[in-house]
Amino acid sequence: MRKTVSGALCALFGILVWAPARAFEINLKPPASPIAEQIYGLHIMVLWVCLGIFIVVFGAMLYAIVNHRKSVGHKPALFHENLALEVVWTIIPFVILAGMAYPATRTVLAMKNTADSALSIEVTGYQWKWQYSYLPYGISFFSTLSTPPAQLADMAPKNRHYLEQVDHPMVVPTGEKIRLLVTSADVVHSWFVPALGVKQDAFPGFIKATWFEVDAPGVYRGFCTELCGKGHAFMPVVVQAVTPAQFAAWVAAEQREKKTAATPAARAQASRGHRTLTAPRAARAA
Repeated sequence: MRKTVSGALCALFGILVWAPARAFEINLKPPASPIAEQIYGLHIMVLWVCLGIFIVVFGAMLYAIVNHRKSVGHKPALFHENLALEVVWTIIPFVILAGMAYPATRTVLAMKNTADSALSIEVTGYQWKWQYSYLPYGISFFSTLSTPPAQLADMAPKNRHYLEQVDHPMVVPTGEKIRLLVTSADVVHSWFVPALGVKQDAFPGFIKATWFEVDAPGVYRGFCTELCGKGHAFMPVVVQAVTPAQFAAWVAAEQREKKTAATPAARAQASRGHRTLTAPRAARAA
């Protein structure tokens, strides 16, 4: 029995020593937004509460197994209809749950509070790409997977951002509250960026609102997390956070490009290119 108990204690000690060294692999991503920091703090708090419960419960159990075993002549105590004990083991779990429920509720309410946002972006999910529409600026574009086909076919080495690259990322300014209006054009999708603490399902015919605010410039990656069809794995989310000045320059460049594309010369060139591409098909069909 003592060998079993000592073995269990050694295993527990090994887990407590090994886990922090490997925490970067099993823990949440480092938070990069205020709401993600709240989620991360709530996550760590609940883990500490669970660890405290584990130590108390299994510590008492191991103590009883070692010191109150039958082989040393100990006889079991009777607790039948012990009112005081029943009240204690009812109140303590209630207090623990209430203590965890308050910060959890506060975090959930903060996640849904989209008031006072500086920028609204409509996010529409398609099979299998995202469309981003910057409502105040009249900018709209699709964001699709840009991982090289050779990597998809296992004909080239995969880089660290395999299936996490897009041709047009969402660009947002740092330090400003960004409201997302999430919907879908076909099936249920889900827009998820772990580092920003945002996960919002996209339903056809409905618009769901969420928000985030990026602390520092950088590139933040995520995925669609709903099984939306055979191309589900090829629907990454990439958010590029820049300074407000850089964002203003990006908006101006996008608006200039849109105006250039709307000129008669640009439309005529696009039409000529379309006829050039489609003519051989028509000839083959004839």
